[in-house]
Amino acid sequence: MATPPNSQETRNAASPAASPPRPGVARYVSGSAAQALLVPVLAVFVGLLLGGVVIAATDAGVAAVFRAFSADPGGVFRAIWQAVVKGYGALFYGSIGSPREMLDGYRIYLETGDNKALLKAIYPFTESLTTATPYIFAGLAVALGFRCGLFNIGAEGQFFIGALGAAFVGYSISGLPAFLHLPLALLGGALAGAVWGAVPGYLKARFGAHEVVNTIMMNWIAFRLSDWLLTGPMQAAGFRPVTPNIKMTAALPRFFEDPLRFNWGFILALVMAYVVYWLLFKTTIGFEIRAVGANPDGAKYAGINVVRNFVLVMTLSGALAGLAGTAQVLGVDHWVGQGFSAGYGFDSIALALLGKSHPLGVVLAALLFGFLRSGATRMQSLAGIPIDIISIIQGLVIIFVAAPALIRWLFRIPVPTAEETVLTRGWGK
Repeated sequence: MATPPNSQETRNAASPAASPPRPGVARYVSGSAAQALLVPVLAVFVGLLLGGVVIAATDAGVAAVFRAFSADPGGVFRAIWQAVVKGYGALFYGSIGSPREMLDGYRIYLETGDNKALLKAIYPFTESLTTATPYIFAGLAVALGFRCGLFNIGAEGQFFIGALGAAFVGYSISGLPAFLHLPLALLGGALAGAVWGAVPGYLKARFGAHEVVNTIMMNWIAFRLSDWLLTGPMQAAGFRPVTPNIKMTAALPRFFEDPLRFNWGFILALVMAYVVYWLLFKTTIGFEIRAVGANPDGAKYAGINVVRNFVLVMTLSGALAGLAGTAQVLGVDHWVGQGFSAGYGFDSIALALLGKSHPLGVVLAALLFGFLRSGATRMQSLAGIPIDIISIIQGLVIIFVAAPALIRWLFRIPVPTAEETVLTRGWGK
């Protein structure tokens, strides 16, 4: 039997297919950029939420009140709320500072010309930016490798070698003006890290050796080599395993007087983030890098030199990680000692994942980790919360970032039609 021309079925077939409304929180977010940031932001939110649970569970006051839960259940919930607010309040104060203190310090500076109160008020914020600086460099290093389908776990070793190279140029050369000495020190750190990254890149390209194994081994070589250098050829006079202090002509200028350590390394990190963005998305080389990362076999068939891109990307990745150590030496510490890195290179893997291997995302993730790390000390001193809680929060954030399907399930976010994969090749390729 024929369908009437104006029947419901005919009208549905003639009309364009209407897209169903997006469920969950996705309905309130529009735009591709916002959609890309939605899952990482929610992962951070869930990580902080569960971090609050950890804070409450480890708080002595909550444990004492919990014993009387049956008699006063409301008191338990109040104690939990107070513990979480106190902990995150101290974290915020330690990483950002007090807006009221900033305004008061600025008022005093305008009235009297004394900037001590202002410097004290902005110290937490500037310290967080200082802590985020090596995170930006190291995160960019790993993200660049990801874009080419390479997993650079050697950022920690490249960080060490870059720091040693910059320190050597910084303390061993005398008599140069700052406009020559500082660029040479920066170049020395970048070249040292580049060499350390080029070795596993060449082994990968020439012999097919997996970059994960090679970069891990290069990390250990860097650690033991730095131990030997700091107790031998590069050791300063005395018994401590540290290098001599660099000449001030090689130091990155600071924006404020002591004790603020905020320096031009942060600006340099932002500039390098833009350079990496320009390289990846505005140049032919960047297109080739992304093509190799998406499909190396297809890229090779299209005439792209896959071997050259492997070596190039690992060299540039090592240079960026070396600049992370360089910025720490020239801008903050002015010397290198054993245990210098404090895990910047390993944390950079999480930064690249959290930032979706995009330079802007890496900068935002680095700022988050810098603020968490900087505020952890104040959280411990003011709220009595162990500093290890920050590591737990970071771990929770990484877990949820690495499992986007779980976040989408929790918040009813649909899977995008074309989702970018960070790691495109496994151990067998």
